[in-house]
Amino acid sequence: MSLLKSISGIRGTIGGEVGENLTPLDIVKYTAAFATIMAEGKATPRIVVGRDGRISGPLVQQLVMQTLVGLGVEVIDLGLSTTPTVELAVPAEKADGGIIITASHNPREWNALKLLNATGEFIDASIGRKVLQLAEEQSFQFAPVEKLGTIITKDYLEYHLEAILSYPLVDKDLIASRQLKIVVDAINSTGATYVPALLKKLGVHHVTVINETVNGHFAHNPEPLPEHLRGLCEEVVRQGADLGIAVDPDVDRLCFVNEDGTLFGEEYTLVAVADYVLSKRKGNTVSNMSSTKALRDITLSCGGVYTPAAVGEVNVVKKMKETQAVIGGEGNGGIIVPDFHYGRDALIGIGLFLSHFAGQEKAMSGFRNNYPNYFISKNKIELPAGVNLAALLDKLAIKYKKQPLNKEDGLRIEFDQDWVHLRASNTEPIVRIYAESDLETKATNIAQQLLRDIRENSLSES
Repeated sequence: MSLLKSISGIRGTIGGEVGENLTPLDIVKYTAAFATIMAEGKATPRIVVGRDGRISGPLVQQLVMQTLVGLGVEVIDLGLSTTPTVELAVPAEKADGGIIITASHNPREWNALKLLNATGEFIDASIGRKVLQLAEEQSFQFAPVEKLGTIITKDYLEYHLEAILSYPLVDKDLIASRQLKIVVDAINSTGATYVPALLKKLGVHHVTVINETVNGHFAHNPEPLPEHLRGLCEEVVRQGADLGIAVDPDVDRLCFVNEDGTLFGEEYTLVAVADYVLSKRKGNTVSNMSSTKALRDITLSCGGVYTPAAVGEVNVVKKMKETQAVIGGEGNGGIIVPDFHYGRDALIGIGLFLSHFAGQEKAMSGFRNNYPNYFISKNKIELPAGVNLAALLDKLAIKYKKQPLNKEDGLRIEFDQDWVHLRASNTEPIVRIYAESDLETKATNIAQQLLRDIRENSLSES
């Protein structure tokens, strides 16, 4: 069905033809290529491996770990874990890299290898190109029998949670004082273990978990979008809870539900957390250019500088380092706290968000009213085979040449106070079209116009 190679890792559907899907042979060659590059010059290379709860996880993990053993690598096996936990474990273990086995928000037939460097951050584009080239060449040197690697099993859940409790802006006592009642949608993955454990440590003792069995049989589409969270919204109202929490299968994305069953809005997860952080420490912020302009508004009001980045965690992290941002992330509910670690982390996001929420007496719906009501229309389209996306975007840039344009990542067009961003997805074979305005109808109309432009120009291309 699909095999995608990008800054977001090696991602594909399980089964099918080699080179066209994520098959066992593909898993072995990309693992071997990555390990060969990361282990270069190391006497006893070490790599951390963890996975989310999806169905194919055990299969992929065993292939990955045994390939590493065959290369003479010492494997630190975290088993069922989260993406941010593996990111923290890599530097803690003084490892040479990490592999997270997860396809994030993709449906259950997908899996992926997310690749980390020695600092626990995603590998950059230059290393990524080397991995892809070596995987195609398949010139690997495996270890003789007396130098095979080993597997050491460790659990980093407590390490991760204690690090959150120790973070200076997480106020455990304040959160506990609110005696919150929370419903969690764990989407049948490792959030079912990690999120309730964190809430308990934060003094939240009234926790209900839905979709809590960690079996990868996702109860709904695992991307935490409004149309997929109706069950959580209904359960929050049914329980009379203060709020709901939803994470994706690898627990790097985070969104909230208000007490009345309405959505806080995934775009506003980062906005609320940034508002809290900026109230405690002045500084700059970064988000990707498909994220709400509300973050820019808050940053400017606090005297900081907001900088947009290309979509993709590695791009956001790079821009955060360049601008010395104190908080950043992506509008899909990804929170990056640089002095915690440079990676999207729903768990530190929960700690910071609840610290902010607990510091005032409003219900969640009232808390949401602290922020503007911008609307983002999120759309996607599959292009006909053979269409050159770069050429298509060039045509659109000519059509809208009188508007301010940004070509750093696809094409972003500014319309007075509104914007639209078109780009190829890093994780699916589609083009995403996001548009934002102060009115939902305006955002929808802008997105629909660009969709029409794409269809018209695609027909002329194909």
